Amino acid sequence: MKIQGKITEETVVVGVGAEEMWKVYSGLELGRLVSELLPHDIGTVQPIQGHGGVGTIVKLTFPPGTPGVGYLKEIFTKIDDEKRVKETETIEGGFKAMGFDLYRIRLEILENSADDQSTIIRSTIEYELDENLANFLPFVTIKPLQTMAETIGKYLCEKKKTTA
Repeated sequence: MKIQGKITEETVVVGVGAEEMWKVYSGLELGRLVSELLPHDIGTVQPIQGHGGVGTIVKLTFPPGTPGVGYLKEIFTKIDDEKRVKETETIEGGFKAMGFDLYRIRLEILENSADDQSTIIRSTIEYELDENLANFLPFVTIKPLQTMAETIGKYLCEKKKTTA
């Protein structure tokens, strides 16, 4: 029997418009900034194949001491510039190595109707695994995606201040 699940969380980033945030999230810039700003929290990201479009494969190497497998590779499966949606799936290492049949991340960059200089980042994780592996479910967390959104938002705000 399979266990399927989904967790979603919205993070509000103040001071950065949706279009500016999408420029970072839509391609390889996100991985570059994660590597630069969050190497000890999330890890380092290295492009393996492609230039940031659908089909691009990146490798995320986790910081030392992170439980589980030390890396994962994911493929960009969807990039929708109009709706500002990006989806990736783990294809090797990480949750795949733990036995998950599916581990998909969906990132949506939404305009905050209350303020055009803030953005809502809706992060969703979808997963599927055999019920015999249910002990791995506590490892599924949206926290790294929230940390990433908050840190990149702060970085973009600071960057604006220094160039203004």
